[in-house]
Amino acid sequence: MCLITFSWQPGSRFPLRLAGNRDEFHARPTAPLGHWGDKPLLGGRDLEAGGTWLAANRQGMVAALTNVRDTRLSAPAHPPSRGELVANALTSSDPAQWLRDMAEHGAARYAGFNLLVATPTHCWHLHRGHDGVTLTEVAEGVHGLSNASLNTAWPKLQAVRHALRQHEAGHWRQATRQALHDARLADDAALPDTGVGLILERQLSAAFIVGETYGTRATTWLSLSHAGSVTLTEQRFGPLGRFLGDTTLATPGSG
Repeated sequence: MCLITFSWQPGSRFPLRLAGNRDEFHARPTAPLGHWGDKPLLGGRDLEAGGTWLAANRQGMVAALTNVRDTRLSAPAHPPSRGELVANALTSSDPAQWLRDMAEHGAARYAGFNLLVATPTHCWHLHRGHDGVTLTEVAEGVHGLSNASLNTAWPKLQAVRHALRQHEAGHWRQATRQALHDARLADDAALPDTGVGLILERQLSAAFIVGETYGTRATTWLSLSHAGSVTLTEQRFGPLGRFLGDTTLATPGSG
């Protein structure tokens, strides 16, 4: 994904509520939200590399990924697809140990990324950026991720985070939908400098990117209950923001 906001409230009825956009080239082959045939996972799937940006397993664990956009970060030669990180986390027998192993040596094999992994009682953030690799447990509250690190003050991230914070106890899906589907560009003075140039920074500053070849391809909402059930809703979009359909699915036992 490229833009995520989430509410982490351990001990509540729904410890995790998450909403986000996936931006990608429209020509990249993608399977819609569904149950995977080769792994016990629920999520969309990148059919080019086989990974995913957001998924859940049947044990009440979810994971979501964003890439890090920073030209200061040197990527290894021929790195593996970052999309495999989500599936690897969700199929590990001990996610906490898997994350510690990744933080100590495994993450360096990949280009920059943010990985969120959550159960009803724990939420971790694994970050690989130009300063190195960090693994932290996320504090209770409303957070946001884009293509930097947790809660970096980019305009679109602040907007979607504010929308969730204002409505997390009520109409949070409607509020985040409005924020995530905002195609307005940020003012130049508020743009980050990630090394890609002003024109591209402007295009990428919109929460919802509208383009012929590249743009927002999916908006997803996820709820994780205290009992470990997960419900996912995905809206899909084509070139120039054309609506293609939506799907709602749940892990076994979800209400």
